[in-house]
Amino acid sequence: MPALTSAAGVVGFLSEPEPELQVFALKVLNEQIDSLWTEVAGSVGDIEALYEDPSFPERELAALVAAKVYYNLQEYNESMIFALGAGKLFDIDHEGEFEDTIISKCVDTYIALSGTVPANNTNQPPSQLTTAFSSNANGASSISAGLASPTTPFSQSTLPSKSLLSRQDSTTTFDPSQQLAGNANLPGALPASVASQASVQKQLYAIIDELFERCFQGGSYRQVIGIAVEARRLDVLRRAIIRASEDEKKQRKGEDGDFIRSQELMEYVLEICMNVVQERGLRNELLQLVLNLLNDIPSPDYFSIAKCIVYLNEHTMASDMLVQLVNKGDAKSTAVAYQIAFDLYDNSTQDFLKKVRGDLPKPPEPAPAATTDDQDGMQEEVPEPRESDQLLKELDDSAGVPASSLEGNKDKKETELSPEAQKAFDSIRTILSGTKTIELDLEFLFRSNRADMAVLNKIRDSVEARNSIYHTAVTLATAFMHAGTTNDSFFRQNLEWLGKAVNWSKFTATAALGVIHRGNLGQGQKLLEPYLPKDQIAGANPSSAYSQGGSLYALGLIYANHETFALDLIREHFKKATEEVVQHGGALGLGVAGMATGDESIYEDLKSVLWTDSALNGEAVGIAMGLIMLGTGDIRALEYMIQYAHDTQHEKIVRGLALGMALIMYGRQEGADELVNGLLDDPDPILRYGGIQTLALAYCGTGSNKAVRKLLHVAVSDVSDDVRRIAVMSLGFILFRKPSSVPRMVELLSESYNPHVRYGAAMALGISCAGTGLDEAIDLLEPMIKDPTDFVRQGALISLSMIMIQQNEAMNPKVGTIRKTLMKAISDRHEDAMTKFGSAIALGIIDAGGRNCTISLQTQTGNLNMSGIVGMAVFTQYWYWFPLTHFLSLSFAPTAIVGLDQDLEVPSFKFHSATRPSLFDYPPEQETKQEDAPKKVETAVLSTTAQAKRRAQRKEKQQRRESMDIDQTPTTPKTVNLDDKMETDEPAPKAEEGQESEKVDGEKKDGDAQRESAKKRMEKEKVGYQLENMSRVLPAQRKFISFPDGRYQPVKKPTGGVILLTDSTPSEAKSLMELKAKKTVKPAAAPVTLQDRVSEALGQQEASDRDAQGAAEAAGVLTAVDEDGEGGEEAEVPREFDYFTDEEGGNEG
Repeated sequence: MPALTSAAGVVGFLSEPEPELQVFALKVLNEQIDSLWTEVAGSVGDIEALYEDPSFPERELAALVAAKVYYNLQEYNESMIFALGAGKLFDIDHEGEFEDTIISKCVDTYIALSGTVPANNTNQPPSQLTTAFSSNANGASSISAGLASPTTPFSQSTLPSKSLLSRQDSTTTFDPSQQLAGNANLPGALPASVASQASVQKQLYAIIDELFERCFQGGSYRQVIGIAVEARRLDVLRRAIIRASEDEKKQRKGEDGDFIRSQELMEYVLEICMNVVQERGLRNELLQLVLNLLNDIPSPDYFSIAKCIVYLNEHTMASDMLVQLVNKGDAKSTAVAYQIAFDLYDNSTQDFLKKVRGDLPKPPEPAPAATTDDQDGMQEEVPEPRESDQLLKELDDSAGVPASSLEGNKDKKETELSPEAQKAFDSIRTILSGTKTIELDLEFLFRSNRADMAVLNKIRDSVEARNSIYHTAVTLATAFMHAGTTNDSFFRQNLEWLGKAVNWSKFTATAALGVIHRGNLGQGQKLLEPYLPKDQIAGANPSSAYSQGGSLYALGLIYANHETFALDLIREHFKKATEEVVQHGGALGLGVAGMATGDESIYEDLKSVLWTDSALNGEAVGIAMGLIMLGTGDIRALEYMIQYAHDTQHEKIVRGLALGMALIMYGRQEGADELVNGLLDDPDPILRYGGIQTLALAYCGTGSNKAVRKLLHVAVSDVSDDVRRIAVMSLGFILFRKPSSVPRMVELLSESYNPHVRYGAAMALGISCAGTGLDEAIDLLEPMIKDPTDFVRQGALISLSMIMIQQNEAMNPKVGTIRKTLMKAISDRHEDAMTKFGSAIALGIIDAGGRNCTISLQTQTGNLNMSGIVGMAVFTQYWYWFPLTHFLSLSFAPTAIVGLDQDLEVPSFKFHSATRPSLFDYPPEQETKQEDAPKKVETAVLSTTAQAKRRAQRKEKQQRRESMDIDQTPTTPKTVNLDDKMETDEPAPKAEEGQESEKVDGEKKDGDAQRESAKKRMEKEKVGYQLENMSRVLPAQRKFISFPDGRYQPVKKPTGGVILLTDSTPSEAKSLMELKAKKTVKPAAAPVTLQDRVSEALGQQEASDRDAQGAAEAAGVLTAVDEDGEGGEEAEVPREFDYFTDEEGGNEG
């Protein structure tokens, strides 16, 4: 039929009484509606009437024509309704814009309809907390405030229909969780006909099912999974994964083997859960589903199961999985169990690991109690019942694991353990206690230490040690540069400099030993013995309280996040201490060592000291309370801390409690919303500051849009500079998994008129982009180095060092320039103290751990690094209290691959890196240029003197001519021009400027030449080289690592850290690496008691070696009492000295 130019005649047939004419008109219009819809739009009511007439024979055709008319009118909701009414005439297989648009609208409607179904709250987190304050700043109070106590867990109250963070959002958008009436007239709202007509819904589900089937047939399983997750249809998700497994099985025709497709899909679901899904309840449901599906597979992916178990906090399932693997008896299963144990230690809390160790089969006979530094964590106490126990029991029951059967199995395991199985379980306990991982990290950092002592000497010589801020800066730089290496030689070789530490500088210097010796479990207590508090003996000189407090802090740092005897030792000294400084250090040490243990008794000890209402130790106690209860969401603790924060008058205590509450809500996400809103509405800016910290730690690493929106709002609206600064800084914690998005977000904030906002933007870049070398972040930070405000320059330098950590010229060409900038800032005598302090810390960070550590807020397997995040959060509080800077060492992660065989020994073998050696090599050491001695100023030559010399020269020359004595005239400089220039003042500066410009140009040319030569050397290098076991492997280098060695192969894809290897030829003799750190015995410390001094005088102790003498002298310096009392003289007044001005020096020369 030829194309029509007008639809007037055809439209007229729609009003005819004969159905045949009406059907004819509809057929013609259906074929040519795209060109005639403008004329048909006026008669769309007649077409709708035909569709609604039950006697009309072609109702579906009328619906299809009406759908196309509304589609051209861009009324997509109405178009979708009529397209669904068209039934089979709407062909989803036909490719066209109309069909694609309607299918897309159907999917959106399907998701919205599914969202109106109430979510299943069975798997809600056990102890989510909602803290409702009496009223907010606007005078409004929450509904739950009048019905519940100030702190009520979600398990005991009605869950809000949506997150509280977005309730007052000015942007009105469609919310699928609201009922239909609540979304009226909103973009994306469901038409009333969809909810009222069951037939339309039935047709919608039929189209969606047909669409899913098409995806299954085409192998597009991920599209179905994406729609199912967004629609919260777990049944569809399960169906998609099972269908993928069945289809793969059919293609193989019954062959045995791993089901790669279904495993890839479950990995995809895991990735969606961790990186896309922002609601914790839905994430838990998805992980529980994946966990059940993984357990149903004949050969499950145990590493994916371990990820789900850690996030769901299912310690019982973790122990059951380890027992199952060990009971298989083969070497590979045992190696997999060991690898999972290492992964559990890296990703779990101390409380979780203790429960897993307790659930493992016990030996038939109790082992003799032996408390040593290396064998720790073997004696577990029975955990107290918690609110979460009932929910975990319900989860176990829903998983089909009755408690009685588990207990029966455990009893059976206790009586039927083979020697091999018992050895394996003992090894797993050692791994879960963390001893093995810490020992291997210490060994790697010790043997690979590449710290540049010349940099430290330069920092020491460039600042005045008598100034406490400079002394602290050098101490912190030393601690960071040697973190975990056990190399404290800088302190031993600079005793005179160390002796200038007084008061809190001495506290920081002593605590720095804990950073340097972190992980030295075997000798940690012995190293700090001279500094620890002791019962005084009559006649003995008392040691400094600052060194005692610093030693307790250092002991906690050595045993950080590792519950051992050290925790009891620190607790004992803390309870005995009467001086506030010792209590301060003891509280920090308790918090670091007992992180996330949830120990109620330690919490009560801290609370009893808080009652003294001392500002000095109150801040540390508040932080320690949060560290002990880290991530627990403990209701009673929060109630007490909120109440005390409102009662006390000390700002330091309020600040410590605010940070402590934030730590308690670590990772709670929606469970912290009520507390966040309550704190942000408080009139006290310190508590609002704590509210922002709570928001940052609760949503850390989630990339939550709600949290980011809230932070940006506070960053530009709060009246307190401190609150605005922390709001911008907290963006780094929320978005550190998406570092490339942060520079764009803070670009305008980095140019704010407010220096606190600029500082926050700089730190946000450093936190989120740490170790990435991201060019966009560096481009924003480079102008901030020249900011007019000193603390902004400080933040920019620290952030640059975080970003450039472990970067070399091949990875980022700007790293050399930035290192020179840091050295220039520290040596510039006109620079402010704050900037120099930041520069010194930055030089320590950029070479952290002997250039073998990076800053990592997530683990090797992609989970949140709890200790790293907490360390970074507390480190940012150095703004108020310098000793908290040491917490940054908790964020340092060694970058190494350490292969272990099935006996947990370190074999000597090589693996391959498919890169050029210089690409990931260590940066070159700092060139030490000896400063030239000051040159004497040349004596000015007067013009009359020059003229007299010229006359004398002419006279002498004339005499030689007359005597015919022909001598060769010596070549002399053209003094005439020189003398002429000295008579005028203007040309001289031009010459100097020319020399300076030539010098700068020469430096540029030298730098360009060096880069060109380095580039040529890289091009000539051979791609691919061998690396020894326990070698430095950067995160960006891991994807190039392979194991061509035929004997040792990893049990999983190398992700860095400890890798278990399977030995293909276990009968052959193996070569093991020598562990050097174990053989290094640290020298004994100086005697500090009277009996030790008498024994030494009587010659009963042998003379120690040079290192022992250095340690003794260092201990004597730091433990010396440096003040007589309050207001006493802190340091010896420097002697008078003479100095000369430039003019005097010039005249003297």
